[in-house]
Amino acid sequence: MMHLATYVGLAHRSERTLAESLRVVGEGHARHPDVLFTCRTLAGFSDDHVRQLEPVARRYGERHGGDVEEPDRLHAAGLAEVRSGPVGLLRDLQDLHVLGTLVLTTWTVINQAAQGLRDHELLSIARSASGQTSRQLSWLNTRMKAAAPQALIVAP
Repeated sequence: MMHLATYVGLAHRSERTLAESLRVVGEGHARHPDVLFTCRTLAGFSDDHVRQLEPVARRYGERHGGDVEEPDRLHAAGLAEVRSGPVGLLRDLQDLHVLGTLVLTTWTVINQAAQGLRDHELLSIARSASGQTSRQLSWLNTRMKAAAPQALIVAP
């Protein structure tokens, strides 16, 4: 179970980091109400995933350190504060997408472990979290597509 504890720790930290980063970006780009309110909603998804992980962490453990530090490094390097202007919004959304992809692939790995363990509770959590993380990524992708023409083509 030692290796599953590493991924439980990674999921826990990356979900917390994603929630915090979504809030930073939402508040930082509050002049775009859709970004503000959708980021708050999407952060709530990650908050729920963190809560759902609590019994899993008690059952399998939760290891920190080493590779588990990656989400915090990404957060500190890219999402601690927002960039300004249309290109800044686009880049912030892209950073969130990269972090969300880390979260999704972590849930994919945990899902596979849950199947191997025949742990129906963990499987249910992983499937639900994967679905909601996919929704987060879908919105981010759609919002980047909407922001790109304005940011990249229209002169400031």
